[in-house]
Amino acid sequence: MGSLPITTFTAALAALALVALSVPVSMRRFAVRKPSGDGGDAVLARRIRTQANFIEYVPIALIVLALVEGGGSHRAWALTIAGLLIVGRAFHAVGMRGPSVPLKAVGMVATWSSLAVGGVALLLRLI
Repeated sequence: MGSLPITTFTAALAALALVALSVPVSMRRFAVRKPSGDGGDAVLARRIRTQANFIEYVPIALIVLALVEGGGSHRAWALTIAGLLIVGRAFHAVGMRGPSVPLKAVGMVATWSSLAVGGVALLLRLI
């Protein structure tokens, strides 16, 4: 597997995004004096879920992206996966800040699409 510039760039953005999602969780925990759980605080609960949702989806998406990019699939597959993942995670995070169900939904569909495109690209390589 050689250089993986698309995966590397996407992972770098994901690392920075995770920090951006984690800092508000820690700040809110400090403000409401809740070192664990959400203590019934709706703001903290929403921030925790936003961060957790990111952590649930991004690692497998990055693995799929690396396998697609490093395995010889056409570059367009990797760019599509990376683009959908980045846009999806951004829309989801913004949508989770308030009652913006459409943004959240678009974000989830884009994230799922990045995984589906990656899965299809990997399966096509095996055929």
